[in-house]
Amino acid sequence: MRSVQKGLMAAGVGMAVNIVLAIVKIVTGVLGNSYALIADGIESSTDIISSLVVWTGLKISTIPPDDDHPYGHGKAESISAIIVSLALFAAAAFIAVESIRELHAPRHTPAWFTLVVLALVVAIKETLFRFVSRVGHQLNSTAVQSDAWHHRADASTSAAAFIGISIALIGGKGYERADDWAALFACAVILFNGYRILRVAVNDIMDTAAPDPLQKEILAISASVPGVVRIEKCRTRKSGLGLLVELHVEVDGDLTVRRGHEIAHEVSDRLKSSSLPVQFVMVHIEPAPKVQPPPKPL
Repeated sequence: MRSVQKGLMAAGVGMAVNIVLAIVKIVTGVLGNSYALIADGIESSTDIISSLVVWTGLKISTIPPDDDHPYGHGKAESISAIIVSLALFAAAAFIAVESIRELHAPRHTPAWFTLVVLALVVAIKETLFRFVSRVGHQLNSTAVQSDAWHHRADASTSAAAFIGISIALIGGKGYERADDWAALFACAVILFNGYRILRVAVNDIMDTAAPDPLQKEILAISASVPGVVRIEKCRTRKSGLGLLVELHVEVDGDLTVRRGHEIAHEVSDRLKSSSLPVQFVMVHIEPAPKVQPPPKPL
């Protein structure tokens, strides 16, 4: 539960920061004649929604299993990551359309003070990305990591706007639209990040197996239990912040049913008490094949 609270805290911090930054960027963009900065503020507004979605998904994922959801509600976390990625696609499409429209409209050179605001925004958003990303990796949370990349996308759009406005100010007359081209470049960055998030989240929904290093740790812990002869099968899938594990464990076929049951429980208990994010373990006991003695020499 403490790990979930860390994820909720990270999403909450992101929402608070994005509310302030969205207002500052849109107001500064209007006053400073910078559409790239206005577009950046709009993208920050989608960040508020995405952080709220992540917060909600994490909350739902903590609901205990019930009759209708015997494996829990962990998939809500992956679903929230998919929604965040779709929000990124929508933000990129909106900014692209508006930037193209602005390319054909009369423009004024952006004001110099927009650069100061953008420099502060990039520093804040990059710091927020590193903080949320660290929490996401600690929790192995796709949704929290997707929220972190949303912050990185915002930092990228702000950096692109900074470059575009700098070109417009240095170049003078004829370079006013560098601001809009910068916004279009930022769209490509947002789309790329959205694709990255969507791919990981869809893999979670499709029950993609855990990475090989993690599976090897599961096999090593399981095989260390006294009485285990061999791990015949190991299946894993991610659900929320944890892993669901199914094992086929081979034991001496002459053992009693009771002893085989005790070994299965020991395997399950060791995995759940380890440092791995294992939440559920299903152990199937099988008799190990008898070793045939070598043939006697003639």
